[in-house]
Amino acid sequence: MNGIDAVVIATGNDFRAVGAGAHAYAAKDGQYKGLSNCSIDDGVFKFWIEIPLAIGTVGGLTKLHPLAKLSLEILQNPTAKELMQIIAVAGLAQNFAALKALTTTGIQHGHMKMHLQNMLNQLGATQQEKKYLINHFKDKDISYNTATEALEKLRTTKMLE
Repeated sequence: MNGIDAVVIATGNDFRAVGAGAHAYAAKDGQYKGLSNCSIDDGVFKFWIEIPLAIGTVGGLTKLHPLAKLSLEILQNPTAKELMQIIAVAGLAQNFAALKALTTTGIQHGHMKMHLQNMLNQLGATQQEKKYLINHFKDKDISYNTATEALEKLRTTKMLE
């Protein structure tokens, strides 16, 4: 739902309603199941998503909120049906990225790499410190504590001076 929610919110649609519909659909047969599927047929990999979407492109926030309006313009003012397809593809792309992470470095590793820059900003790291620490953590696990300790060590050893 991360990819789906991002596009739904950006276009001024109701992510709570979309989420409720998606979760209800996932449990429609009495057991909760994923919304995306994959298969290999005759050597061809297929990956698809089935999700109910009630999306609008006219009225409400879609035309009133400047960022929702801009988002729809960036998407070349799709029809409601086209926006539903774009949203479904965003969800599918996010799922595919998660599968890649699970089968390679792992979700946690990639997720924390993404947040390292934010942590370093919060800790007040300089550009030079950020560059050094991003390289330092290329092959290491990252947490807020390890980032804090590495920055403190870098500063106390004065390696960058």
